[in-house]
Amino acid sequence: MMLYSLSALALLFVLAAVALPAEAAADTPPGKIVYPPARRGDTSDEYHGTKVPDPYRWLETADAPETKTWVEAENKITEAYLAAVPARAAIKDRITKLWNYERYGTPFKEGGRYFYSKNDGLQNQSVLYVADVPDKAGRVLLDPNTLSKDGTVALSGYAISDDGKFMAYGLASAGSDWNEWRVKSVETGKDTGDADHLKWVKFSGASWLKDGSGFFYSRYDEPKKGEELQQTNYYQKLFFHKLGAPQDQDTLVYQRPDQKEWGFGASVSDDGRYLIIYVSQGTERKNRVFYKELGSGGLSAPVVELLPDLDASYSFIDNDGPVFFFQTDKNAPRGRVIALDTSKPEPVKNAREIIAEAAETLQGVGLVGDHFLASYLKDASTQVKVFDLSGKFVRSVDLPGIGTAGGFGGKRSDKETFYAFSGFTTPTTIFKYDVPSGKSSVLRAPKVDFDPARYETKQVFYHSKDGTRVPLFLVHRKGLKLNGANPTLLYGYGGFNASMTPFFSTTTVTWMEMGGVYAVACLRGGGEYGEAWHEAGKKLKKQNVFDDFIAAGEWLIANKYTRPDKLAISGGSNGGLLVGACLIQRPDLFGAALPAVGVMDMLRFPKFTIGWAWTSDYGTPDNPDEFRALYAYSPYHNLKPGKKYPATLVTTSDHDDRVVPAHSFKFAAALQHAQSGSAPTLIRIETDAGHGAGKPISKSIEEIADRYAFLVRALNMTVPAGFGK
Repeated sequence: MMLYSLSALALLFVLAAVALPAEAAADTPPGKIVYPPARRGDTSDEYHGTKVPDPYRWLETADAPETKTWVEAENKITEAYLAAVPARAAIKDRITKLWNYERYGTPFKEGGRYFYSKNDGLQNQSVLYVADVPDKAGRVLLDPNTLSKDGTVALSGYAISDDGKFMAYGLASAGSDWNEWRVKSVETGKDTGDADHLKWVKFSGASWLKDGSGFFYSRYDEPKKGEELQQTNYYQKLFFHKLGAPQDQDTLVYQRPDQKEWGFGASVSDDGRYLIIYVSQGTERKNRVFYKELGSGGLSAPVVELLPDLDASYSFIDNDGPVFFFQTDKNAPRGRVIALDTSKPEPVKNAREIIAEAAETLQGVGLVGDHFLASYLKDASTQVKVFDLSGKFVRSVDLPGIGTAGGFGGKRSDKETFYAFSGFTTPTTIFKYDVPSGKSSVLRAPKVDFDPARYETKQVFYHSKDGTRVPLFLVHRKGLKLNGANPTLLYGYGGFNASMTPFFSTTTVTWMEMGGVYAVACLRGGGEYGEAWHEAGKKLKKQNVFDDFIAAGEWLIANKYTRPDKLAISGGSNGGLLVGACLIQRPDLFGAALPAVGVMDMLRFPKFTIGWAWTSDYGTPDNPDEFRALYAYSPYHNLKPGKKYPATLVTTSDHDDRVVPAHSFKFAAALQHAQSGSAPTLIRIETDAGHGAGKPISKSIEEIADRYAFLVRALNMTVPAGFGK
């Protein structure tokens, strides 16, 4: 069962934009680049008495001939620049070799069968399998690689009926957030027919009725032709699709014409008795929860507004008859578990605490084998604790070390569950966990072409501008000399309650093979320390995030890990905004910047696709105080002609309908206009790709290799002998 909501998906593709150096740097610095002409128009807007120029407004029209000409010219210049880097091919070859290993997803059980994903190594998309037992090879249920020649069709979500007979699944093309859903017979592997073809689905999963007669999903009205990738997304509706019936006969389950910003996610309880309706509003972590009692009224049952106030985060865990278990941060910024008895008057007022707030941040809770499995973050590393149904602590799950663990799903009647564990130098390993005994056993362990014993991971803490203590992960080869000369890549995100935890990436390994230091800062705005940490990096406090990132760079320099001309910064999406703002605020601190699919125009972001939803984190330019804060750091608006900015490679995609490419187009054009130094300011625009989710591996490898080839010259790098061997 999969459940999506706007709060989970509106922005939160955390792009692991890891940089990596290459072979020897060019003998001479690059000459002056002649950038494509970019007309500076006289368009402007007035906000609360302030006139704001927008000279590159025309680049918002992606399909206009002038924009297409500019995009083509920019890509040609970038390609020519990167092609001149001798190590580009070697970088790509090494990334490809490291990436070519067998990878598995975490399995789950439904209808007596086990479902899991697997990638043989360099398949553009992972393949979905079904098996009778978890530790034996299964059969292919869906191979997205057969759906397009270039691997640009991706499996975006799926849900298995309780009896294991049918699978509803969504496909995304060219990286778009728009999905088309179909239904497949698990037994035959064949689609059920065109009647079960659903369109205009976005930010939605699917949840089956207990009898397998159909499933719930959410969608929008069909957008205007030609505006599919830019039109704002309002008025999401919740539907029920009956198996075998055409979409135009789907039952409208819930809508709110008076609330255009409300989004809906639906989940059928494991006992089949209730339909839980999550009501999100933008990317706000807070949500409402309604429900229908299907057991008594079916689809026509009234909607009960159980938690009608947008006052906290509530996540339904399971139920014991009319008693609902929720994970929430209501009156507990780091999270707790409560029980609401819906059969009694005022269930919210009489909520019963099951698991109290801890010193660590509660990330997720599953109810498996009549035990709560609670996942916590302690200084951005996973801990898992087991409690009985009364909330009594039973044991901790023994994890392999400092890293990130995820999974622990299943049903209350299950005795086993599965989880994945990953660290910066630990490839994602799949474990089986026996709930009664508390023992973990390795189910799938990958074999990657590197020696983890040669590297080390450590966590340090530094102080930001206002004295706040911030965690920083450091990964590098053992025996690193702190001589201030190490090429270093600093990554961050800092927003939307997203936690930066240890993760394995072959590109990080490549970077370290080349002598680089990889650093991840756990900035305010994230969720590492609960809602208070998130709130400290929102709206009028967003500058704290940039201060935290800048302070991380200063710490790395002060402690002799690197120096400014060897320090690169990287981030994607909200992290792209982070990089854009910091390279402008402290151009002297960084040698290179890699902003990917970033939100760069902080005054017009609400006008495209799902951008309006981000106002819960950023604020809105319609509010005078928030406008001033946004305008003060908006990357597009704060570039100053005549200043020397660090070498910058902006990356975006032509089908990004999450953060529309106009953000990167306008920023790149303005940066090229403002740059007075000799450092290159380039943009790479990927075709037939989106915000990042579902991108084919072949395209990912090419893009990463290009980023790192760019850094070779920007950081004047020399790669150790024997690289890639």
